[in-house]
Amino acid sequence: MAKKMKSMDGNNAAAYVSYAFTEVAAIYPITPSSTMAEYVDEWASNGEKNMFGQVVKVVEMQSEAGAAGAVHGSLQGGALTSTYTASQGLLLMIPNMYKIAGELLPGVFHVSARTVASHALSIFGDHSDVMACRQTGFALLATGSVQEILDIAPVAHLAAIRSRVPFLHFFDGFRTSHEIQKVEAWEYSDMLPLIDVEGLKKFRQRAMSPDEPITRGTAQNPDIFFQARESCNPYYEKVADIVEEEMMKLSKITGRVYHPFTYYGAEDAEYIIVAMGSVTDLLKPTIDYLVSKGKKVGAITVHLYRPFSEKYFFNVLPKTVKRIAVLDRTKEPGSLGEPLYLDVRNLFYGKKDAPLIIGGRYGLSSKDTKPEDLIAVYDNLARNEPKDHFTLSIIDDVTFTSLVPSEPVDVTPEGTFEAVFYGLGSDGTVGANKNSIKIIGDTTDLYAQAYFAYDSKKSGGVTISHLRFGKKPIHLPCYVSHADFVACHVPAYLDKYDLLRPIKKNGVFLLNSIWDKDEVVNHLPNSLKKKMAEQNVKFYIINATAIAEEVGLPGRTNSIMQSAFFKVSNVIPYEKAVAEMKKAVEKTYGKKGEDVVKKNFKAIDRGGDVIEVPVDPSWKNLPEEKKEWGDIPEFVEKVMIPINSLKGDDLPVSAFLNREDGTFPAGTTQYEKRG
Repeated sequence: MAKKMKSMDGNNAAAYVSYAFTEVAAIYPITPSSTMAEYVDEWASNGEKNMFGQVVKVVEMQSEAGAAGAVHGSLQGGALTSTYTASQGLLLMIPNMYKIAGELLPGVFHVSARTVASHALSIFGDHSDVMACRQTGFALLATGSVQEILDIAPVAHLAAIRSRVPFLHFFDGFRTSHEIQKVEAWEYSDMLPLIDVEGLKKFRQRAMSPDEPITRGTAQNPDIFFQARESCNPYYEKVADIVEEEMMKLSKITGRVYHPFTYYGAEDAEYIIVAMGSVTDLLKPTIDYLVSKGKKVGAITVHLYRPFSEKYFFNVLPKTVKRIAVLDRTKEPGSLGEPLYLDVRNLFYGKKDAPLIIGGRYGLSSKDTKPEDLIAVYDNLARNEPKDHFTLSIIDDVTFTSLVPSEPVDVTPEGTFEAVFYGLGSDGTVGANKNSIKIIGDTTDLYAQAYFAYDSKKSGGVTISHLRFGKKPIHLPCYVSHADFVACHVPAYLDKYDLLRPIKKNGVFLLNSIWDKDEVVNHLPNSLKKKMAEQNVKFYIINATAIAEEVGLPGRTNSIMQSAFFKVSNVIPYEKAVAEMKKAVEKTYGKKGEDVVKKNFKAIDRGGDVIEVPVDPSWKNLPEEKKEWGDIPEFVEKVMIPINSLKGDDLPVSAFLNREDGTFPAGTTQYEKRG
């Protein structure tokens, strides 16, 4: 395969894979899966061909249940069919999933796994939706990064055709679906020879047609239903071997090797973690760090979750393992443990000298999991009596399940540049950062990663962009916590958020300032000044708001701030960055006329007008200001203010006692002020 590097997010990667193998796509949008369907719809509208030389037929239904019904019908008609969904949308498809699996139809669902609403709605990611599908008969295939989606998602389509078992391919909503990575992509022509031509032919022959009438979808009585249901067993027994074989074929194309279960770590590991999804990507640098310290640790990544193969698990399990921690990204109240934990325990039932197995929950609703949390799991395994049924990344002061994170560590590859940008939803900050990633990722040899943390309010809420660039592949699906560069695009955030919390020693802070070099110091809170002095930060300002007015683009500061970032960061030569930004402007705004293009060119040129503001070393001694909130309700003081200050992660479980059912007081927006 010719090496072709592209910058794309997980949804784009899944859509790219799906389009190759799909003849009919039945769609209905739901966050965070919507853009998969949007890409497929756009490509079909533009007449782009799948690997068979056909334009995909896209059918948008009026609900997820309708989309699943359309998938079912299309498969019965002999067309390779896919859909894209998440969360409640996936749950609405479950009745049809039972039928699709029961009728051995090779459909494929691509799912950006998302939280199912319980005490509260959440648009963010975990595995609670996918876990509700374990009984449907669908094979479940997990990927943990954008590159893995490109490398492994084809297996869902290839194995479905060979095995007749439908596949649900899933990856973490937002953390993978919306993370942009520079990845190696393949051409559709690379995949075509892998298709099981005979299996595809037989699928077409089984299609329902008035020319060859059959009866399918019968009602059966107690005398035969049980026996008929068991008759599918041989198909499921073959799935794991088929997946392994297809993974091996793909490995010859990509050069990257995967198995139904993949091991990473020390050959003589004594303590290992078993998990699936994006956390397995973070485990790699964490394990490298611990192994370099002499620790005997490792991890097993689950790719084929259903059918769960004992054979392929034990193929990769080191013989030296003494203790195992299983991580589940879901909560199953009332159970003896979460699903993956119970599966792993069941593998060892009755086996001699079985390792100690414990389990824990992490990452619900996209809760950020850090290397320190994973190190805490390994530390827990090393205790005389490890804590079972633990939780990560929270403070549980009610049932005391939480593990305390390790001391801060930096597992970032040497030479990686990390940046954090604070913006306002719909102000263009996220769009500009996506553009920066593509400029750096697509025009240099550097690897690039971007993740965007959105407020649920989206438009008008705070956005925090986490960007990384480096010479080595980046396996860090977590927030930036050691930033070389921090930018604040909204001056109102200065005394609202702890903007420099993640900044490194000798880092750079860029502020969109409506004040000049002398005035700005009077508007900085003591806490920010103190942090700049302690960390020896270089401080730059630019009045992007005024510049935007001057060039005729009022309120559109994004291009100016993007240009200023390239000016002060030196990630790539500034002149090259400006040239590439202008190319992007021509592509994006060319149809809107020369005047719009020229205004954006001026904005980019003026982005170099940054001014350095000296940081006074004496600021280290400044006292912290105490905010006076006045007479406000207890809930607002103890819960809402920390949430609105981006400190909700610090709230313990006890903060929600007597609110277990999700009930909050009414009228709290009067205490809220957005940027």
